[in-house]
Amino acid sequence: MKAKKNPKLDIGRNSSIYFAIGLNIMLFFSWRALEYRTFDMGLDDIEVLDLAPEFQEDIPITRVNIPLPPPPPVMVSESIKVVESIDDIEETVIESTESSQEDRIAPAEAVIAVDDVVVDEVEEVAEVPFAVIEDIPVFPGCEGLSKAASLACFQTKMNAHIKTHFRYPEEALNLQIEGRVSVLFVIDENGYIVGIRSRGPDKILEQEAERIIGLLPRMKPGMQRGKPVKVNYAVPIFFKYKVAL
Repeated sequence: MKAKKNPKLDIGRNSSIYFAIGLNIMLFFSWRALEYRTFDMGLDDIEVLDLAPEFQEDIPITRVNIPLPPPPPVMVSESIKVVESIDDIEETVIESTESSQEDRIAPAEAVIAVDDVVVDEVEEVAEVPFAVIEDIPVFPGCEGLSKAASLACFQTKMNAHIKTHFRYPEEALNLQIEGRVSVLFVIDENGYIVGIRSRGPDKILEQEAERIIGLLPRMKPGMQRGKPVKVNYAVPIFFKYKVAL
């Protein structure tokens, strides 16, 4: 036997209406919960701000003494009075000091003849290079030798003189300065050493090289055409130190 359903007792008949009503009620409560505000009902401390009067320091007024402008210039009116003079005024005549072709030059009291002028001839001693001199300067101890032997003796004596008087400057050793110094000097017509010049890596070595050459003895001067002349000579001096191990 089949059971019959009563349409009035169907539970799911109005379920969509109930769902919509419940959804609206839940949305309403959710909206009210989000919009609900709470306030702190406690009493806040009320502070009193006391504004004290601020005292401003009065700045003294300094009066600057400004000088008064100068008074305007006083216009002085001058009256010119013309007075007729009865005295004769002598005019001063200024003569020209320029001479013309018409002026005659007075003859001099004494006429100096050309023959009376004496001209002293000064013989200038020229410098001759050591390489082209006819007779080279003679170093003491090299007298009476031939030209070739005298040249060899000169160079030997020069090297011996440099070795004898050579002294390495202590300041150059401390600074480790070394190098070649070229010394140029002149043996004048009297055999003396003059005009010493040098060029090297440092002033200290140049001074030492000039000191060595300045100690050269007097020599017999070089001869050119039978006359003593100045002879320039150049010699290199090497300064080199060795480090002791």
